[in-house]
Amino acid sequence: MKNTPSIPPSSGRRALLLAAVTATAAAGVAPWSVANAQAQAYPSRPVTLIIPWPAGGSTDRHLRTLAELASKHLGQPIVVENKPGAGGTLGPSTMAQTAKPDGYTIAQFPLGMLRMPHMQKTNWNPLTDFSYIIGVSGYTFGLTVKADSPYKTFKDYVEAARKQPGTINYGSTGTGSSPHLLMEEVADNAKVQFIHVPFKGNADLQSALLGGHVMAQSDATGWDKFVDSGEMRLLVTFGEQRTKRWPDVPTAQDLGYNVVSTSPYGLVGPKGMDPAIMKTLHDAFKKAMDEPRHLEVLGQLNQAMWYRNGDEYRQWAATTYAKDKALIERLGLAAK
Repeated sequence: MKNTPSIPPSSGRRALLLAAVTATAAAGVAPWSVANAQAQAYPSRPVTLIIPWPAGGSTDRHLRTLAELASKHLGQPIVVENKPGAGGTLGPSTMAQTAKPDGYTIAQFPLGMLRMPHMQKTNWNPLTDFSYIIGVSGYTFGLTVKADSPYKTFKDYVEAARKQPGTINYGSTGTGSSPHLLMEEVADNAKVQFIHVPFKGNADLQSALLGGHVMAQSDATGWDKFVDSGEMRLLVTFGEQRTKRWPDVPTAQDLGYNVVSTSPYGLVGPKGMDPAIMKTLHDAFKKAMDEPRHLEVLGQLNQAMWYRNGDEYRQWAATTYAKDKALIERLGLAAK
């Protein structure tokens, strides 16, 4: 049997690469134009949007509508995949580590992504492991209780925690989430302690509150329909101004607490995405954001538009990541 001389792996790869480049050039096609052609053909199949919260919550309501509108401009369906857990960080972090940067898997990027690495060790970096596509909106947060709760005002709730240390609890959408940290800020300002009970998302949290399993709910406006129906009472909101929909409800600032939170969010992909593909996604979602139906949903959720292009969004993330490190250290929540 005739022996065939072996070729070192590195030499083989170089030979194959040289042959491919030579063949492409011989055909009159520049090698870099292959990537351009792939970007021009995008998208050729459905795009998956990961929402890191359970179905039925405020973020799910918002982004499902936005995805449906954007799919018309993109020319392909945008399929929603709910992947809750870890305070909203499980979905995007899993995407960053497993999805190809080809534009067919993107995710919502909640503010907790910029906070969790300060609170515990993570195997992902929020600034370097993602491609920032577009900033979309921010939440209106509030604290609600059941309609039959003994707490008629936010002052009642805080004073109960003062008089009964270690017994007054609230639920949030997860450790490190904005609803969690803003309540920790209130507790720090008021010199009281609240017991924090984390949930996977606001759909689970709402069920727990209505079932009497937690005393209060710190969350975004997924509670709107329950407040309007009289099943829940809204004690306070955490924006800079009172809401148009519930103008009689005070802000935390009105009550003397220096706590304001809107928690902006947007859409990201894995690191290394082609800028042309990112622009295609950006443009489709920007057109969708300006549509009347999208604006109607934002109005229902009492959320404001928070548009940022990819570069602006990335710069905001870097600034916020540095700023929130100081907040987490001040609250005593930093990783040891």
